[in-house]
Amino acid sequence: MEKTLIGKKLGMSQIFDEKGRVTPVTVIQAGPCVVLEKKTVEKHGYSAVQLGFGERKAKNVSKAVKGHCKQAGLEDNLPQKIKEFRLNADCEMAPGAKIDASAFSAGDFVDISGTMKGRGFQGVVKRYNFRGGRYSHGGGWKRKPGSIGQCEFPARVYKGKKMPGQMGNVKRTIQNLLVVKVSVEDDIICVKGAVPGPKGGFVSINAAKKK
Repeated sequence: MEKTLIGKKLGMSQIFDEKGRVTPVTVIQAGPCVVLEKKTVEKHGYSAVQLGFGERKAKNVSKAVKGHCKQAGLEDNLPQKIKEFRLNADCEMAPGAKIDASAFSAGDFVDISGTMKGRGFQGVVKRYNFRGGRYSHGGGWKRKPGSIGQCEFPARVYKGKKMPGQMGNVKRTIQNLLVVKVSVEDDIICVKGAVPGPKGGFVSINAAKKK
């Protein structure tokens, strides 16, 4: 079974072990996901599997997506989220097959990707934890960034300079998260630690690459 899933972040909780030690966990609805298409090296030049997660009414889906999902036998309840996962080898599953939380077990390590909460346009104090200027004795630049470059040389601002701008709303991946508990009946997995994104946000779950 392929160890890739699309899930939905439900929130955080905690689990106690036999000795009473507490572990903070993120609860994720992991699947079930339907295989919509598999891509092979022979035909497409690379190996991948395309999964669909969730449900939405057919009237809210474009004809292109309807036709694409038809090969997997989906006509009425079409997936809400579609995502492609690269694989090291060709997928063994045919379109229409399902992958659920049983792909993982307690003790596994996973990499989880999600989109961070958007926090809008922010200054350097909130965005990068700058100290700011003094508030007393005539200080006139309390939350300003200060000098950003030199004059004659290099006569420009270096790329990557920490300055005010859009904060959040970017994709982030947390690696090597431990799977603490798996409930196959409820399609729930609990992973140790935090996962990027808000409650109800979609996440991608993969077997850890560095473990």
